[in-house]
Amino acid sequence: MGIRKKTNKNPPVMSHEFVIQNHADIVSCVAMVFLLGLMFEVTSKFAVLFITVQYNVTISTNGPEETALNHFHHGIKDLATIFFYMLVAIIMHAIIQEYVLDKINRKKHFSKTKHSKFNESGQLSAFYLFSFGWGTSILLSENFLSNPVSLWEGYPHTLMPFQMKFYYICQMGYWLHALPELYFQKTKKEDIPRQLVYIFLYLVHIAGAYILNLNRLGLVLLVLHYFVELLFHVSRLVYFSNENRQMGFTIWAILFVLGRLLTLSLSVLTVGFGLATAENQGFDLAAGNFNVLFVRITVLAAICLTQAFMMWKFINFQLRRWREHAQAQTLKKKQVPSKSKSKKDKANGVNGVNSHGADSPRARKEKSS
Repeated sequence: MGIRKKTNKNPPVMSHEFVIQNHADIVSCVAMVFLLGLMFEVTSKFAVLFITVQYNVTISTNGPEETALNHFHHGIKDLATIFFYMLVAIIMHAIIQEYVLDKINRKKHFSKTKHSKFNESGQLSAFYLFSFGWGTSILLSENFLSNPVSLWEGYPHTLMPFQMKFYYICQMGYWLHALPELYFQKTKKEDIPRQLVYIFLYLVHIAGAYILNLNRLGLVLLVLHYFVELLFHVSRLVYFSNENRQMGFTIWAILFVLGRLLTLSLSVLTVGFGLATAENQGFDLAAGNFNVLFVRITVLAAICLTQAFMMWKFINFQLRRWREHAQAQTLKKKQVPSKSKSKKDKANGVNGVNSHGADSPRARKEKSS
């Protein structure tokens, strides 16, 4: 993210600078249009598509007391809901930036490089913390952790509880909002390719798990990944406040490797063994069943390639840190002997200066004359 400079001059209306400075207000007005649409009968049916979760299915449970459970499946109307919550994510991004991060930046006086990284880590830390907590509560309420067999048992998992579907809607909305934020935050050109790569990876994996009805596996892997990423960005924020505090990076490095191994293990166990041995085999688009060999191989290949790419970036990051640390240690060792040598030279009269010059024969002769 680049640095947004606030000026007292009012830019021309609808110019690039005007849109960037006032994008949160503009997006808020667009979101308010959908909310106001709920107040009128003519537009309420249209506004509901954007605000509420679609494709509700009511299931009655058999028992002494018959209860109705609401579940949801996915469909094309979800695109409208994702668009609305993308607008909400843009508004929340601007609130965190203006009322939290910008105030800290003004107090700390970071350099341009640290300013950009601090903003990025601040925004992602808030998102990862929220997503990790929300995802963990869903895993506990649905008993996915205590019963790992449920990750593949009963596939296809076309029906989702409200919390799970809304979680996926918000996730896709957030990562879609990151695309216009590249423009709103004046991201540097050299940083745009890196940002686009990880936005693309997030969208492909989240949307893939959502569409292929692998929502349970996707939720577990997201919560695991978000926890590791949260630790990294919190460690970076702590490092910016005090550069001597680097213990968080060491813990993150260990958990990062363990997270990759656990991700691969769960993926192979669920897709490679669980779905491969399931009774419900075949491709049925209407029933949401994608349990065929080609789809399973494609899913596993995508996950394995992504994990390999992340490990490659991780190794390069660690090698760069070690080189920088080694260079810093070398410079410190060179500076210590040079300082001691300069003190010794001054004591011995280097550069025409002699500490015992007053006792030389020439000085005594000049004094006697």
